[in-house]
Amino acid sequence: MLSIGSNLGDRYQHLQLAVRLLGESVVLVSGIYETPPWGDTDQPAYLNAAVLAVDPAAAPRDWLDRARACETAAGRVRDPERRFGPRTLDVDVIAVWDADDQPVLVDDAELTLPHPRAHQRAFVLRPWIDIQPYGRLPGHGWLTDLLNDPALAADLAGMTPRPDLPLEFKA
Repeated sequence: MLSIGSNLGDRYQHLQLAVRLLGESVVLVSGIYETPPWGDTDQPAYLNAAVLAVDPAAAPRDWLDRARACETAAGRVRDPERRFGPRTLDVDVIAVWDADDQPVLVDDAELTLPHPRAHQRAFVLRPWIDIQPYGRLPGHGWLTDLLNDPALAADLAGMTPRPDLPLEFKA
């Protein structure tokens, strides 16, 4: 499961670029949501979506490499002074499952799976529910239960569905 977001430049086209670059591995895409910035509020609103991608030959590190390649293609420049600052494209690897449908756990300097803060982010969880209404975040539980946490209520209330911006992919 990947989370994609953009708040600089042509936000919609950056999301489309990510889906296009992920190619035939894309199985499902969520709707797009316009969301207030998280963590660093002095920046434009984001467009966020979730992407379910499957490639039995891909290791977790491969997904991270693909995510970074998408960001690079969109011209992302990382600002070490603003960890949660604006970006043309952000692609986060949220969770990976193995061939037996078991969650893959990774904890190293480059990649932590499942994503260590996904359970705190409505902009990750709400689009994911579009794809997997009965989904679970490994180690944290049902997506719907996570979104019912009062700590996420304000974030969820600030999200606006954007049905006018459909993400297209080849199934």
